[in-house]
Amino acid sequence: MNRIKEYRELINKILLAHANIPYSHGDIKSIVIVSQDSNHFLIMNEGWDGKRRIHGCLVHAEIRDGKIWIHYDGIEDGITDELVAGGVPKDHIVLAFHPPYIREHTGYAIK
Repeated sequence: MNRIKEYRELINKILLAHANIPYSHGDIKSIVIVSQDSNHFLIMNEGWDGKRRIHGCLVHAEIRDGKIWIHYDGIEDGITDELVAGGVPKDHIVLAFHPPYIREHTGYAIK
């Protein structure tokens, strides 16, 4: 099994696990969306919290140049530790929500 396929399966597994956790309030659903080329992975939330409309991205990860780029991670503990626990080396994970001058101090890939 090649590395990209492993990364796709791991990201999908992690996001599905988070999407299946029910909200303790409101009527909010989490949906995992995978792009047609299977390189972009999102969790989208939609629904209502009382009278307030909920619609937005909770997580966006991308496989780019053989690495996992995390563009946005709104999960309380994030998905990064789960990726590392799943066997992804830190130098294959880019914390893209940080600017490059911060990334060099994170212990993860810069690009």
